[in-house]
Amino acid sequence: MRVVLASASPARLATLRAAGVDPEVIVSGVDEDRITSTDAANLAAALAQMKCRAVAALIEDDALIIGCDSVLAFEGETFGKPAGPVEAAGRWRRMRGRSGVLHTGHCVRRGDQEFVETASTVVHFAAISDAEIDAYVATGEPLAVAGAFTIDGLGGAFVTGIEGDHHNVVGLSLPLLRELVGDLGIAWTDLWRRASD
Repeated sequence: MRVVLASASPARLATLRAAGVDPEVIVSGVDEDRITSTDAANLAAALAQMKCRAVAALIEDDALIIGCDSVLAFEGETFGKPAGPVEAAGRWRRMRGRSGVLHTGHCVRRGDQEFVETASTVVHFAAISDAEIDAYVATGEPLAVAGAFTIDGLGGAFVTGIEGDHHNVVGLSLPLLRELVGDLGIAWTDLWRRASD
């Protein structure tokens, strides 16, 4: 069975590979700005579904397709990737010392069967200085990720704790993905064997 990750995220790919699944990557190329919502969880799910369906339209076989997208909910706003350094720095000045909820939409599809769910994790941010914010933004890392932070990279030092699934903050919840793959009738552990063939 072919496994396809409909995401350009190196963190999602690394998470799957560390879990014993080695997917092919096909980037959806969808325009994420086509979908808007003030509900971060719904937005994340809709974006994941859009990516998954776009890649499914390119594939003729019975592949397992995994689409994901993350959105941070913070003080009533939805934060995807920042538009640039100024926006990223501004977000961090607001987020420091506070908490947000990272929602990651997951869509799995095989043939005509499709399941969509969202995993949510509370993220507590450190009370970092302006100098630390400027230095972090200057690295470029926060410009490429939802919420303008990572937990598995340079930004990890600025996250004081989480409530929920750590992998979800990286961009893909392994426990939720296992359940969704099971809903498709695929045993998670079979993906290990197939990945190592």
